[in-house]
Amino acid sequence: MKITTIIAIILIAIGIVAFGYQGITYTTREKIVDIGSLEMTAEKTRTLPLPPIVGGLTLAGGIVLLVMGRKKE
Repeated sequence: MKITTIIAIILIAIGIVAFGYQGITYTTREKIVDIGSLEMTAEKTRTLPLPPIVGGLTLAGGIVLLVMGRKKE
C-alpha cells in the first residue's frame, strides 16, 4: 500500500468522525478556595467546537488523495 493511500484513508476516517462528534469535550479542575488546609476544587466541562466545514474539508481531501493515487497507478 502506498503512503498516499494510507494518508487518504486516515483523512477520510477523521472527516467522518468530525461530522459525527462536531466537537471535543474535556474536563478541567480549577481551584476555587485555598485557605490554609482547606482546599476546594471544581470540575468544569469545556467544549472545543469543530465546525462541519472542517469535517467536510478533511473528507474531501482524503477522497481527492485517494482518487489521485489511483490515477497515477
